[in-house]
Amino acid sequence: MANSDPVYLRVVEDIRRQIVDGTLPPGAPIPSRHQITRKYSVGETAARHALRVLAQEGLIIGRVGSGHRVREKPILLPLHRSRLPEPHAAFANDMQAGGRQPSWSWRSELADAPPDIAHRLRVGECSPVIRTRYVFRGDGRPVQLLTSYEPVEPGQSQAPEEGTYERRSAAFRLVASGLPLTEISETVLIRVPQPTESDLLELPAGVQVLQIERTYWAGERPVETSDAVVPGDRFRLVYGIPSPL
Repeated sequence: MANSDPVYLRVVEDIRRQIVDGTLPPGAPIPSRHQITRKYSVGETAARHALRVLAQEGLIIGRVGSGHRVREKPILLPLHRSRLPEPHAAFANDMQAGGRQPSWSWRSELADAPPDIAHRLRVGECSPVIRTRYVFRGDGRPVQLLTSYEPVEPGQSQAPEEGTYERRSAAFRLVASGLPLTEISETVLIRVPQPTESDLLELPAGVQVLQIERTYWAGERPVETSDAVVPGDRFRLVYGIPSPL
């Protein structure tokens, strides 16, 4: 470690090494700030900063009254990306396959399209859309957030609605009417969660999320677009790509 590096990095590097090589196994207690100051001959500020960095890296987790411990290594569950136009159907399949009980709640309302959503739906900025927010749970624990948007047709109105039952999406209604979906496009990105997302998904510090942007197409017309947000330390995305042969 170069002499110009902050002293707390020496603490971070040593504790990180012990976690990685198994000297400190999952669930093992991490030295307290007072113990760190004595063991590494650093100040209180450096000890506090070192613990904060390790928590942000997702290596340790703190509990009020019990200090910090090495975070258990999570088991990544498969999240299958399919052509099903109903998000709750695919989610229920994955949860049940993993032995978990699926449940969800949702609320829909009229809203103005944000610039990125307006671009994806090919409508003007602030055009009216129906926005539906879902919270999906496995065994009662929040594991996925999803916000869908669909254009408002002329003369269509939408009073706020909510429930815990199945809600038919715009893509599902299109298929049910006999008009086929011609394409489903997805973009996946990794990012830092927003504070409200961290609260809803009960995320420890340092955990990033996967954001899946999905758009359903009927010919050249996008009929619905959505953003799914899932914890990056709990799920792995699984795709099936049809062979062209």
